[in-house]
Amino acid sequence: MAETDLYLPLKAFMEGAGYAVKGEINDCDLVGVKDGDPPIVIVCEMKLSFNLELVMQGVKRAAFSDEVWLAARAAKTGRGREHDARFRNLCRRLGFGLLTVSATGQVEMILAPFAPTPRKDGKRRSRLLDEHKRRKGDPQIGGGRGKPIMTAYRQDCILCATALLAGPQSPKQLKSIVERAPTILRSNVYGWFLRESRGIYALTDLGRAAVSAPDRPEPLEAEAISAGD
Repeated sequence: MAETDLYLPLKAFMEGAGYAVKGEINDCDLVGVKDGDPPIVIVCEMKLSFNLELVMQGVKRAAFSDEVWLAARAAKTGRGREHDARFRNLCRRLGFGLLTVSATGQVEMILAPFAPTPRKDGKRRSRLLDEHKRRKGDPQIGGGRGKPIMTAYRQDCILCATALLAGPQSPKQLKSIVERAPTILRSNVYGWFLRESRGIYALTDLGRAAVSAPDRPEPLEAEAISAGD
């Protein structure tokens, strides 16, 4: 079992509680948002087993979310950390919820978040909500490591490139499809767009190739995220 195998059962569990769930949002494995004023934001971090690194990730996420959940593969024996009273007490003191996922995809709640976690980092919370809102669908399985992410920015780049397959257009024309099209064309993070003349853009060969394989993110993804902020 890989970390990514935990994602779909956890997604279903959170959706059952009324959250709109998406994976790999701003380095968080799973982000759930429930409408409200303000919206309720939960973050779930996943590992194959409960360990100190997972707890440290939870501490970091607590600064900009309303609830933090830690999830891991269910231990095959009674010796897993989820059965350790000391570990559960630590998570209880931090206010974290604990979930396990069995080999068959059954999610069990070991510990519920007993109190709201503090929201101190408003800027990161705002970025998290913005990326969750902008991203179309849920194209990214949570829990992956070392792989480029299909961000909302890349999705918008793909929409612009797809529109340009019909021929050169102006940023104003593309803005009717993608609000930030002018910034995307001007930044040209991926090298997909070519300024043919004043105010007119076309596709490069690289852009045409990207549209034919839109689900293959490229190494420049981190730069794209910065450009989209």
